[in-house]
Formats: sequence, C-alpha cells, structure tokens
Amino acid sequence: MDNSLTPPLQLSGADIVIQTLIDAGVDYVFGYPGGAVLHIYDALFKKADQIKHILVRHEQGAVHAADGYARATGRCGVCLVTSGPGATNAVTGIATAYMDSIPLVVLTGQVPLPVIGSDAFQEVDTVGITRPCVKHNFLVRKREDLAPIIAKAFHIAQTGRPGPVVVDIPKDMTDPTQLIPYYYPREVQLRAYQPPQHGDLEQIRKAVSLLLTAQRPVIYTGGGVIADNAAAELTELTRLLGYPLTSTLMGLGGYPMTDKQFVGMLGMHGTYEANMAMHETDCLIAIGARFDDRVTGKIEHFCPQAKIIHIDIDPASISKTVRVDIPIVGPVGSVLRELLRLLRTSPQRPNAEALTTWWQRIEEWRQVNCMRYDRNSDKIKPQFAIETLYQLTKGDLYLTSDVGQHQMFAAQFYPFDQPRRWINSGGLGTMGFGLPAAVGVQLAHPDSRVVCVSGEASILMCIQELATCKQYKLPIKILLLNNGYMGMVRQWQEFFYESRYAHTYVEALPDFVALANSFGHVGMRVDQPDQLAKTLQDAFALTDRLVLIDVVVDPTENVYPMVAAGKGQHEMHLPPTLSERELA
Repeated sequence: MDNSLTPPLQLSGADIVIQTLIDAGVDYVFGYPGGAVLHIYDALFKKADQIKHILVRHEQGAVHAADGYARATGRCGVCLVTSGPGATNAVTGIATAYMDSIPLVVLTGQVPLPVIGSDAFQEVDTVGITRPCVKHNFLVRKREDLAPIIAKAFHIAQTGRPGPVVVDIPKDMTDPTQLIPYYYPREVQLRAYQPPQHGDLEQIRKAVSLLLTAQRPVIYTGGGVIADNAAAELTELTRLLGYPLTSTLMGLGGYPMTDKQFVGMLGMHGTYEANMAMHETDCLIAIGARFDDRVTGKIEHFCPQAKIIHIDIDPASISKTVRVDIPIVGPVGSVLRELLRLLRTSPQRPNAEALTTWWQRIEEWRQVNCMRYDRNSDKIKPQFAIETLYQLTKGDLYLTSDVGQHQMFAAQFYPFDQPRRWINSGGLGTMGFGLPAAVGVQLAHPDSRVVCVSGEASILMCIQELATCKQYKLPIKILLLNNGYMGMVRQWQEFFYESRYAHTYVEALPDFVALANSFGHVGMRVDQPDQLAKTLQDAFALTDRLVLIDVVVDPTENVYPMVAAGKGQHEMHLPPTLSERELA
C-alpha cells in the first residue's frame, strides 16, 4: 500500500498503542490497570471486539500468563502493567522469560515525562531496573515513536535468541486529546541488530566429519530446538545417525521421550545412563543448549574425553562456560537442515561396530534403573502420581509446573513426545509460575487439556490467579503434590545439613479443597494410592470446571538421581535401594 495516497488515521497515543498491537496480530493482552495506563485501558475498552484483555490478580501473574501463552504457541506474549509497583511486580516474570529465552513484549506505564526523576507518585526507573533481565528496553519520549518502538519490540523479542522486551510509556505520551498520524510499520530495520540467518557452511562440514568418525557420540539438546520449531529436523537427524540423545529440562519434547534413542534428561536430576554417556562420550553435539551449571556439574569433570560441536543462535553462549571445538552460530533449524543435507550426500556412514558397542554400554547403564521407587508403599509416592497422570492422558495434554521436587518428578516420569507441551520455569526456577502459566496455555488452546503440577508451597505464591481462572471459566486441572514441606530445600537439608530442616516445614497450610471451593472451583483430596486414578478420572470428567486435586504424598521421598553442587556428572546420588553390586 502506498501510504502517501492514503489519508493517515489520526489517533491519540493510547489508541496507537492498542492499534499497533492489533496490527501486530495480538489476540490476548494480560494485564492489571493503574493510573499511568488508564488512557491505554480506555483505548483497549473501545477495541474489545478486536483484542482481548485478561485481567489477572497480580502483575507477576500477568507476565507468567503471557509467558505460558508464548511457550505453548511460539508466538509473542504481551502484557500491560502500570508504573511503580506494577512494573516492579512484573520483574520476576520478566526475568523468568529472559532466562528461558521466551518472546514477550511488556508494556509498562510511567509517570509523565516532565516529572520523571522527581520521585513522583508510583515512579520507578523501569528501564534501569529491567536492563539486566531483558533483551532490550525502550523509554518512549515522543508520541510519533510509539508505533515504531512497539513494532521494534516485537521484532527484537521474536528474532535471534528470543527474549522479553520492555516498552516504558509515560502517561503524557497517551494523552487522548493529542492526535497524530498513525502508520503501522510494515518493515523494521535495525542497523545494529542483525541476527544470523544461516550457519557457516565450512563449520557445518567440519561437524559432519567429526560426527561420522565418532566412536561414542551423544546428541545433547536444549530449549533452542523448541524455540526455533526445529523438533522435526532434530528427530530426522537423530534417527538418521542412530545416536543416543539426551535433553535439558527446557528441551524436553524436542525429541520423542518414548523413543528408544532418548536416554533421558541429563544433569543434576538426569538419568544415570544420560550422565554416564555424557561423561564417556568422545563426540558431543550440543544443539540449542547453553551448558548451564545444572547440566555440566563441575566444569573440570564435564565430558573430559569429548570433542564438542555447539550449535546456537547466540554467539555469546558459545564457549561461555565450556570450551567447544566446532562452534556454529546460526538458527537451529537452518543449521540442522544443512547438516542433514550434507549427511545424506556423504559417502561415509557412522561406524556401525563402534555404535553397537556404545549402545551396549548405554543399555548396561539403563539396567541400573536409576529412578526406581517403592511401588508397594501404602503412601502415595509423587512418582506414582505423575505416572498415573500419564497412564490416564498418554501425553495428550499441556503440562505446566511450578518449581521443586514436583517439577523434577514431572520431568522424569511424564514423557513428552511433542514440543511445547512441557511448560516450566527452568533458568530462574520461579515458584508460583505454574498456575498463571496455565492460564496463558489454556487461553491459547481452549479445547485442550491443561494440567498444572504444583506443590503446596509453590501454589500459594500465585494462588490469587484462581480468581482469574474463575472469571474466564478456564477448566485447568491442578495436581497438587502435597508433602507438607518445601520439598527440594528439605532434600538438600537432609543430604548436606544433617537433616536440620530450617524453615522448610510448612506448619500453617490451608485446607486446599475448601480454598478451591471458596474461589468457585472444585476441590478434591486423595491420600490412598488405590484411589488416585479414580480421583483423577472424576476430575477430568468435569470438562468445564477448574479442579484442584490435593494429593497427599510421602513427605520423605527424594528426587533421584542427584548430582550435588561441585560434583561431576558421573558422581550421582542414586536411590538408596540400589546395591553396590548393581552399580558394578
């Protein structure tokens, strides 16, 4: 369209904010109103037929809900909060998204430009506060910049390594009496920001050569596979090579977890076979993963015999913690497609004899059965609860989680065969994430089953979002694994602090069934293993209601395996039922 021949719309700054969101294809805005954003909320009210606002009960919940929406769809999540405490309440959610590379645009209100710096009512330096935990942020200083800046925010958030972008909007920029021409920026040009579109072909050739000469190869994948929608390419590559694959917590679902080539999650609570394979591999290809400390353990002991290939969109992530031999900077999907092309046309094939020997070694490690637990207990084991959930749903759900033991049990015992079905806070480890994230996921997929796995400590951090669920009739199911402790902290205190349980026993818990009922939902409680499946079936039968299932689980259960801080991947705590003979 030739804008010079089309009379421009004359809009206020507030109207421009909303119209830009509509033109960007936004369908949901998660937010909470306040003085600095009232002009924007008034403009939003007038466009309610074109864009939906979801009223949360806390700004942290707004960002987590937008985050859950983004993780489940691959689209950019959007939230709107006011100045001062509205912005500071959002910081935890912003940091959560930043650590996990989730695309968000966060619109924050700000006091009028003339009073910035005067300690005005509800003024904080939002740009300064959020600078360490955003991909970029903007302070709008001219109305004419509103549309271009918001368009840039979407572009930055969604390209390269995704992440949250904050747009701080002073109230006077949205004055409804000041009208200016509006154009939606169809193209965004940022001279200093040019994410790579392809990997270096020569580096990819080197990677192919190394992969095909490996004796003990391992494929190690992370959230970058899911962020770039490259699960299909990863699956094709893995099956073509026939190599074992392990994944980070954030990468689960990027490759089918029920497939025999998947050797389990790696790292602090990874499987024995995954961690031992990493320790003994001679060729590691890391795809969209960043070698964080929960994966590597003690750096000096990490993959001591391996040549390492690292594919990542972010050059700053390569050789940041672990020195790699073949760095490839580029989008995961593009690089994998080029790898596949070269592998198919290469006359060389993997060393079949060496690969057979390697798989035999891995199968020996698998026999350790590192995640065994007492299946004859008269108490509900948390592992049993997750396994029962899987037996009833067979992977046909979106599973959000909070942070703690329940998160690890969900990752270990609920196999995901598709990407974007496992929604959790990985890098920041944010308690309270699960319920508001489920709000975003359920809105994104209204006809799908959404389950939030939480603990009695985590759920209380954002419990107020039960009101949001009621307002928008969201039929989420909450599987509350209630052990009466801050379970992961208690586990560390048992292992490393001589069982001194300092402030981890929760002595004043609510009646969760009554609490759910008080919000207008359905509460259920179960404490017997033989009643668990029936209770879950009853909950799922209520397809139009939120149901909170308070599952009383064994408070003494720990997450195994476990690699303690300062230890190598091969130095794992294993379930105490394992004998030394079984580990020989």
